[in-house]
Formats: sequence, C-alpha cells, structure tokens
Amino acid sequence: MKPDFDTYSTAYRHVAITRTDGIIELTLHTDGGPLVWGDGPHTELGYCFADVAADPDNRVVILTGAGDRFLADLDTSWVGGMNPVKWDKIFQHGRRLLTNLLAIEVPVIAAVNGPARVHAELAVMSDIVLAADTADFQDAPHFRYGTVPGDGVHIVWPHLLGPNRGRYFLLTGQRLSAAEAHTLGVVNEVLPGEQLMHRARQLAGDLARQPDMALRYTRAALTEELKRRLADGLGYGLALEGLAAYQSWP
Repeated sequence: MKPDFDTYSTAYRHVAITRTDGIIELTLHTDGGPLVWGDGPHTELGYCFADVAADPDNRVVILTGAGDRFLADLDTSWVGGMNPVKWDKIFQHGRRLLTNLLAIEVPVIAAVNGPARVHAELAVMSDIVLAADTADFQDAPHFRYGTVPGDGVHIVWPHLLGPNRGRYFLLTGQRLSAAEAHTLGVVNEVLPGEQLMHRARQLAGDLARQPDMALRYTRAALTEELKRRLADGLGYGLALEGLAAYQSWP
C-alpha cells in the first residue's frame, strides 16, 4: 500500500521532510541543528528510507544535513554494556539502514553541507554527490576506537576508493577534504556552501524531467553492483563488528 506522505513526512524525529513537484528533500537533524548520531537516528533512518522508497510520488531525492555539518557528532552512550539483545537491535537496524537506502527506486542526490565523519557512507552512496567546500569525509567512530568497521563501510569505501585506498582510509581514520574527495572521484562537485542546495535542486529538477520508468530503471541499473556487494558482505561485517564489540564496548 502506498505510504501517506502527510503521515510519514512528520513521523521521524531526526528527519525533516519536504516535497515539491516530486522532489523530496530529507534533512538530517537533531532538534533542528546538526544531526548527532545515536540510537534514535540509527533506528529511524532505515524505516524513513523504506517509506520514501515505497511512495511512487517521489521522483528524485535530495539528502542533506541541518546547519553546518552533515553528520559529524556521535552520542556514544547507546553502545555501552554490549549484550546479545542490544547487538541484535544494532544488527537489524544497521542492515536496514543501507539496504533501504539503496531500495529507493529513484535517483538520490547528496548535498553534503559540512563535515561527514559518522556514517559518511550515507552521502557517498548517492548517485550524485555534491559537497560544500567546508565538507570533509571520514570514518571516525570505528577502527581508531577499537571497533570493527563492519557495518557496510568495509564494502562502500573500498568500492569507491579502490581496495588499497579504501583499506587505508578505514584503518587510519583518514580525513578527506572535499577537494581531495573530488580528486578521488567520491564527490562530483565542490561548491561554496551558499550555493549547495541551489545546485542540488537544479540537478534534481533536470533529473525529474525524465519519465518515471527512466528514473526508476536507471537507478536500478546504477545501484545493482553495490546492492550485490552489500547482500554478500553486510551481514557478515556486522556479525564481526558485534563479536568484537564485547571487548571494545564493555
């Protein structure tokens, strides 16, 4: 059954949702400011992406963040005291987060409005990645703090950067500037922050001129390889992360 936009557009505490002429904008936030990653966003976003994916009135998606950061802050209180019940929740929501993002059947544009250091893969998995010149990209919370980078980043970053660069990125906590990410092919355009959303909306309008089936089937074709890689390795990576969490998240 088609989701009701008026219902799901106000259902999520950490996502502000608007839509104009089939272009739906998802703004990640915490209380109106930059998103702080924790149990709430980790739980919500997979369900939000599923609602967006199931609504045929959504023809192009723009994903961005509130304020001057895309996603750079982390609330660590929710991961302490690891036990099987807690990890099962993280496992299920972690798998849903990325698979439901890729389940969106129309093009996705990321407008990275500032640093993306926690779950930066949510941005760079998009079909078009635009970045403000103040943005940077990092996998900050995992290996440097004794955590296995197994929640999909172990697949996404080597896929985008190449195997050696991707492994280096994850093992060292390397931080890529917007310009470096552009040079490496992770970002398509780098813009002054005040121009970012205008450019994202301009591109979304251009894409939205195409017929529905062209939009949906092109998205399917372009995401097939990454879907296959996640299907093969996401559950395994999350399982390894969970096993190691008993030592690193006592």
